[in-house]
Amino acid sequence: MADSSVDDLWHDLPQPLRQVLDGTPAGVAVLDTALRYRYVNPALAAMNGIPAELHLGRTIAQLLPDIDAREDVLRAVLADGLPREVTSSGHTRAASPTHRRYWHGAYHRLESGGRTVGLVGMVLEVTASRRQQLELEQARARLALLDTAATRIGTTLDVDTTCGELAAFLVEHLADAAVVELLPEPDTRHARPQADGTRRLRRAALAADPELVDRLRRLGDRGDHVDHRPGSVVPRCLADGLPIVESLLTDEEPTDEEPVRSTPDAARTAFYREVGAHSGLTVPLTARGQRIGTVTLLRAGASPGFDPDDAVAAQDLARRAAITLDNARRYSREHDVAVDLQRAMLAQPGHPHPDIEVAFRYRPAGTGALIGGDWYETVALPDGRTVLAIGDVMGHGIEAAAHMSHYQAMLRATALLEPTADRLLARMDALACEVHDYRPSTCLAVYAEPARGRFGFASAGHLPPVVVRPDGRVSLLPVEPGPPLGTGLRGYAPGTVVLPPGHTLLLFTDGLVERRDEDIDRSLARLTALRLPAGAGPARLLDAVLADAPSPAEDDIALLAATPIRPEPGPGGPGRLRSREVLTVLPGGRWAPAG
Repeated sequence: MADSSVDDLWHDLPQPLRQVLDGTPAGVAVLDTALRYRYVNPALAAMNGIPAELHLGRTIAQLLPDIDAREDVLRAVLADGLPREVTSSGHTRAASPTHRRYWHGAYHRLESGGRTVGLVGMVLEVTASRRQQLELEQARARLALLDTAATRIGTTLDVDTTCGELAAFLVEHLADAAVVELLPEPDTRHARPQADGTRRLRRAALAADPELVDRLRRLGDRGDHVDHRPGSVVPRCLADGLPIVESLLTDEEPTDEEPVRSTPDAARTAFYREVGAHSGLTVPLTARGQRIGTVTLLRAGASPGFDPDDAVAAQDLARRAAITLDNARRYSREHDVAVDLQRAMLAQPGHPHPDIEVAFRYRPAGTGALIGGDWYETVALPDGRTVLAIGDVMGHGIEAAAHMSHYQAMLRATALLEPTADRLLARMDALACEVHDYRPSTCLAVYAEPARGRFGFASAGHLPPVVVRPDGRVSLLPVEPGPPLGTGLRGYAPGTVVLPPGHTLLLFTDGLVERRDEDIDRSLARLTALRLPAGAGPARLLDAVLADAPSPAEDDIALLAATPIRPEPGPGGPGRLRSREVLTVLPGGRWAPAG
């Protein structure tokens, strides 16, 4: 009865309406209450790959078992009469190059004489728009992933730290394990090519889920060098510059076309089987057209195998990380050259007169900071005085280290020509201005007269020195700072301090005290709060000061400590100071013993 009612409705349709239904590019079907086809237009027949007459009397499930037809939605339309739209997916018998097809259908109920006799559905294929939507969503997801990676990878200029950040990020978002391996630096023995074509890389980072990480270390931990035989995945990835997805658990034997497995050694496949790693993805690290290493990702257990979308995401991350790594490598090379240059320049300062004991220390900044231009120097004058100086060239890198050496040489020459610290700084400022490419530098210059316990000083924008008393207490000396050297502003105020026996003068650069989140007065107060070893000589005092400094430091630290060496003065001798005397500040900023 219901079938004939549906057929009657169709036969009663006006001819123009039937022509519209037959001619529309949308698929149109009429189903009875048992969801059997009663009418199929040519568009739907072509969409399904089945002639229209073969549809009649059969259900969607019978004709198209690979379609998720959502019959529950169709039955709901029959039950309550409310029109509904639904998206279904799968494959029909029509040929299609797509991995999965999608259709959007709209359904409404058919009634005759107050009875439900079936429903009509209109279907459009939306595979292309669905694919575009998925591609757009994937692109947005990749951009979001890259944005997140930008804040998580490359937080320092340290190569291994950056590799560790990359591996950890990949494990968090794309893999169960990740290994970052870098090609050795060209000037190292590991970079020499091996006769059999084996490629040797340094394992810079390894990250994995907790249950895998300890076992994966058996294949090589951070810092190890790993050999990859010819034809294996890493050499192929380096040669081609393309990502490689591989199955790790294949039991296929080597063939003439592919004489070796993709793994670096024969034991690797058995190990992958042991840990359940079944899918691998290797992508190159390429920066500025040069290969610098590879990233290998593994998936194990219930994780799905890697697909082309995963390869695209991993390559995007690797490409960005490679630029950061290359910048870090370039920085590391410059940093090492600058450190070597600075150490060489500071290794042999001038010798003071024998009546003053001087010690020096230099600690470069941590690997995340550029090397600075900290310097120190001593000059023994013909009149028996010794010039002590410390300074800091503005800027960082090799150029700052080179300019540091210029200021050292300038000080050695001009100290022999000027009688006081303020005149010495004025001459150095004038000379630096004559050479237009000189970077400005701070400088604290001290003319030491140990026999009288007198120290004359002047500052070119440098932090003031401190005095370490025999009991280890630390006091700040008041110094009026002038403009840095090389600015041409001059105007350096002289000062004098008289130190009793056993007191040590300590000169330092700002790396010792300055902190980014702290006012300089608080930084200096923290220094004067130190309690250093009582009765210690200059070298031991500097070691104690450095032991209290943060490591790694935010900036370079240079230190110079000087202690007069002279016999214990007798009571009342002219120009002599008794050890019980203490320091006071006199008008004009001059220091002298009380009484």
